[in-house]
Amino acid sequence: MATSLAWTIPASWPAVASKNAEASLADLSEAALIDACRAGRAGAFDVVVERHRRSVYQLCYRFVGNHEDASDLSQDVFLRAYKGLRSFRGQSSLATWLYRIGVNVCLNRVSASGPADKMTEPIEERQYVDTRSESPADHLLRAERDARVRAAIAELPRKQRATLILRVYHEMSHQEIADVLGSSVGAVKTNFFHALSNLKKRLGSQCI
Repeated sequence: MATSLAWTIPASWPAVASKNAEASLADLSEAALIDACRAGRAGAFDVVVERHRRSVYQLCYRFVGNHEDASDLSQDVFLRAYKGLRSFRGQSSLATWLYRIGVNVCLNRVSASGPADKMTEPIEERQYVDTRSESPADHLLRAERDARVRAAIAELPRKQRATLILRVYHEMSHQEIADVLGSSVGAVKTNFFHALSNLKKRLGSQCI
C-alpha cells in the first residue's frame, strides 16, 4: 500500500530545476512563487507542492480514511492546481485555494465510493500518537473509538462533513472555512452546529 507523500512530476512538465535554482525559489514570497509558476520557471511548482503537500494530504486523508486513496487524491489536487494556476487571481491565499480544490476532489470521491469506504487506517496511530505505553486493552479501545468516529463523520451530509473536518482537524476559523467552501460565515456556523449535533446522536457521550 502506498504511504509516501512524494510528488511525482509528469513527464510532460518542465524539467526540474537545479539545486541552486530550487534554493532561490524556496525563498520567494507566495505571490512571487505564483508568478514564477505562471512564467514556466523550472522547479517553481515543485516548491508549491513542497510547501503544501502535507496539509493537502492530511485533508484528503480525513475524507477517505486510508493512505493509498489520500495519496492518489493529493496527486489529483496538485494536478488540478497546476493546470488551473493561471486562473488563480489571488483573492484568497494559495493554501485556501488548494483546500478548496481538495474539498471538491474529496467530496466527489466519497460521493462516488459511498460512505466510510475503506476508512480503515487511523492516521493518528501511524504518525502522531505515541502508543508505546498503552496496554493492549487501551490500544484496542482507542482503535474502536477512532473507527466509530471516522464512520460517523463519513455519514454526515457533504457540507457538514467538510465544515467539521476543516474546523476540528485543521483548526480553521469560520471565515477561513467560508472562504474555502464559498459560503457565508453564518452558513459555516450552522453546518458546524448540525455536524456536532449529528455526531452526538451517533456517538452518544463519546468525544470527537
